[in-house]
Amino acid sequence: MAKIVFGMNQSLDGYVDHEKFAPDPVLFRHWIEHVRDLAGSVYGRRMYETMRYWDEDRPEWTPEHREFATAWRRQPKWVVSRSLTSVGPNATLVAGDLETVIHDLKARLAGEIAVSGPDLAGSLTDLGLIDEYRLYFHPVVLGRGTPFFAGPRPPLRLVASDLIGKDTIRLTYVPA
Repeated sequence: MAKIVFGMNQSLDGYVDHEKFAPDPVLFRHWIEHVRDLAGSVYGRRMYETMRYWDEDRPEWTPEHREFATAWRRQPKWVVSRSLTSVGPNATLVAGDLETVIHDLKARLAGEIAVSGPDLAGSLTDLGLIDEYRLYFHPVVLGRGTPFFAGPRPPLRLVASDLIGKDTIRLTYVPA
């Protein structure tokens, strides 16, 4: 049975914004390995459109960027959207009953399935379908933006904490 995991980089005050801060080389290596090991990812439309950046090679990329892109392209993706009519390679459009789809993925797959996007994670939290939350705190204060917890704040229990790279703390929680 697969485990549904929601994890994202965020500021100390709880906002996610990939344009305001970037992972250091150690954390980027962590993300490469994480994506490589996933059974798949479930995306909301906005996050999927952001991640489509990795679909085509770019001349300015480092070898690490190419490695991440290869891992991202290889994994199966499910894209939750009512407005999209098609999705890119190795992706399946989910326009129907989200709860049924997630239960099916959990039953059929083994390993971890990442949830990408705070709004989608909020919907899955409401349905009680997220098994683990991973908060990657960076030493940045944004003051506003999209919060990591876009919906209700679930009761959580801390199960792990680690330093990744020189200044990112990962806190891992499970529903209490």
